[in-house]
Amino acid sequence: MKFALFTKLALLTSATGVLGTTVAYDRAYDDRSTPLTSVACSDGPHGLIVRGYTTFGDLPNFPFIGGAEAVEGYDSANCGSCWNITYTNPAGRNKTITMLAVDGTTRGFVLGVRAADILTGGQAVHLGRVNATAKRVAVSVCRL
Repeated sequence: MKFALFTKLALLTSATGVLGTTVAYDRAYDDRSTPLTSVACSDGPHGLIVRGYTTFGDLPNFPFIGGAEAVEGYDSANCGSCWNITYTNPAGRNKTITMLAVDGTTRGFVLGVRAADILTGGQAVHLGRVNATAKRVAVSVCRL
């Protein structure tokens, strides 16, 4: 039964390209001077340093950066992936932001407070972790 449910969910996700997920915040992603050497997507062949960036603030879409579950660890092939993340507030209004994966996380996505506040209408700290949907988009959307 669990396998059948997982299979149906996987098929739905792959067919629509939209993934149900969660989003939390970590203030560490708000500091523009943080060196990229502090995250999983630093200096390997898939890293962001080899693309010419050295700090969070150097990234063209800062502060819309953070951790993504798709980044399995150091030098993941998913480093630098770009995601549209949509949050639906209690009034039923959607807000979508585009974030660049610079690090890994064990669950969903983790953004800086600034980006999470924009996503949640200034409620990131109050809400903590929220349910959202995510869709991987072309890296050009993140201006890489």
